[in-house]
Amino acid sequence: MTNNIYFIANWKMYGSTSSLNSLNKLINLSKLKKYNKAKIIYFPPFTLINDFIKKFSKSKISVGGQNCHQHEDYGSFTGSISPKMLKDLGCQFVILGHSENRTLGESDHVINKKIRSALNKNLKIIFCIGETLKEKRKKATHSVLRKQINRGLKGVKNCQNILIAYEPVWSIGSGLIPKSEALEINVRKIRKLISKKTKFKLPILYGGSVNSQNITSLKNITGISGFLIGSASQSSKKFIDIIKKTIN
Repeated sequence: MTNNIYFIANWKMYGSTSSLNSLNKLINLSKLKKYNKAKIIYFPPFTLINDFIKKFSKSKISVGGQNCHQHEDYGSFTGSISPKMLKDLGCQFVILGHSENRTLGESDHVINKKIRSALNKNLKIIFCIGETLKEKRKKATHSVLRKQINRGLKGVKNCQNILIAYEPVWSIGSGLIPKSEALEINVRKIRKLISKKTKFKLPILYGGSVNSQNITSLKNITGISGFLIGSASQSSKKFIDIIKKTIN
């Protein structure tokens, strides 16, 4: 997976069926030879997954789920979606460990169970890690990343189907991004931690206030294989600008 440059569009709790028409330009871009290395993956709300899969059926764009339940099959879990259900829809990916879900009480133990269940159903994982502002100020970033990686990947054998998304919690939606030097240090730390878990060189993505203005500096960070993009991905124009500025 490491030859690609990943562009992850996390729509969170936004979008409707009328949003589908805005994707046409993105589909056209994905078919251009110039952007062959761009691996574009959309994560719409559960209500739109089927529509997105149909929309992208004749393109190279993939679709995934924003989360899933730790129970991999069917079960009595009202309001939940299992990895089996995502796979049955045609999803190839799922985001797990996002800070917004961690904030709601999702523990490293639960995330670990979700990762193993999703991998058992042949889903690829976008595994989110990152420190809060309080943890950053306490200079605890590296210990937090170590804990999240060690606990999240405990007992995981098939790590080659995992992408690591480093998202500093304090950066998400704030318009702030880490300084280049600090980001490179954190990426190297993540790489070192991952190398103790698997022989595979997993892609490391950056997420947190990524936009068409700061992508020029972010794309030059050593060790980053792509980006997890939130609000900017909901605008096809902004998302396309990010892709073009990264690839060009």
